[in-house]
This record gives sequence, structure tokens and C-alpha cells, in this order.
Amino acid sequence: MVYYQFQDTEQQVRIGKIICLARTYKEHAREMNAVVTEDPLLFLKPTSSVIFNHGTIIIPKQSKCLHHEVELGVILGKKGKNIQEEHAMSHVLGYLVALDITARDIQSTSKKNGWPWAIAKGFDTFAPLSDAVKKEKVPDPLNLILSLKINGVVKQYANTNQMIYSLERIISFISQVMTLEPGDLILTGTPEGVGEIQEGDLLEARLGDLCTLTVDVKKE
Repeated sequence: MVYYQFQDTEQQVRIGKIICLARTYKEHAREMNAVVTEDPLLFLKPTSSVIFNHGTIIIPKQSKCLHHEVELGVILGKKGKNIQEEHAMSHVLGYLVALDITARDIQSTSKKNGWPWAIAKGFDTFAPLSDAVKKEKVPDPLNLILSLKINGVVKQYANTNQMIYSLERIISFISQVMTLEPGDLILTGTPEGVGEIQEGDLLEARLGDLCTLTVDVKKE
């Protein structure tokens, strides 16, 4: 079992499904030569891919090219199915900053062949998570600076207000597909600036002044 680490509290919440979104920032879709869709695109990561602050991303033997993707994470606090948008935010427990690590070479092969992304997204250590902050401390989650530095150099920098979909829309849409449960995590997609990480890199992700995440990179 893997649990969120909440700031300033000893509350224990088990991490449930990790539901990820793709192409939620227009500039990122453009840099990936991808089309923005009317409805969110979803994929899943296993909880076995989770690591926490000061952990290590492991480059697996199967991949020659890992990419970083910094994201706002939304933690669900109560169960819901077919949630109406006007009620969606009442299901939120808190937020964190996360990295969606991608084996880009494996993903590229999958895309060309029409295969799922599970391997490219699902290796151990491919979901680094910061400590979580309760939603009461976040007046507006869609007005926060989302940033990533590698070895002190800024690689990604955007405001969450640049997301194509509102959190209400995201939560409502997902709940029409699958029941959302306490502890589920929604990774809301990455802005532009994704790129490769190498052995020895130090990654520092931030969500405003609320959450920080520092991890390094090693080969398997």
C-alpha cells in the first residue's frame, strides 16, 4: 500500500487509481504535433510507479529516452459516479505537484502501431509525487505557477490557468467513465517544454509556493 504524504498533518490516505490526461495545454499539444480533442484523453499509471520527494527515477534497460512532464495533481476525497460539474470540486481533497515520466521512444513506437501507452508510462518510479496540500489552502488551483528545473535550469514554466479543460469538466468527465473513489489521483497534463532527462540529472518541480518535489535520475 502507498499513501499520500500530507503537509502539516499525519492523515493517512491510500493512493488509488492514477488517472492521467494528455494534451490539456495547447502549446504542449503543438510541440508534440498532436491534435487537441473536445473530450479529455485518459490513460492510467500503476501505483507501483509512485516515488516521493528525494526519490530516484530509474532509467529502465528497455528505454533509451525518458522525458519529463510536470503536472498538477488532484486528489479525490470522496466517492462519485456521474458527478455534475457544479458538484465536482466538493469531491476534491487536495493537490500536489507530480512528474509524469515517459519512455518517449517506447511511446513513439506504440503510437505508430496503435498500441496502448501502458509500458511507456508504467515503469517503476515513473510517477514522482510531492507532499500533498489540503484544498482549503488553495484558493484557486487554476491560477498557480507550474514549473520544472533540471540542474537549476528552467525547462517548463506555465500557469495552470492555461489548461484547456476546467477541473470541474475533468472530474465530471472521468466520473462518467469510471467511479472516482477516495484516494484516486488525477494528473491533469503537462504544459510545453517537455524534454529528455539523463542519468545524474536533478529535477526540481514546484506548484506555486505550495508544493515542491526534488528527485534525481539513475540508470537501472
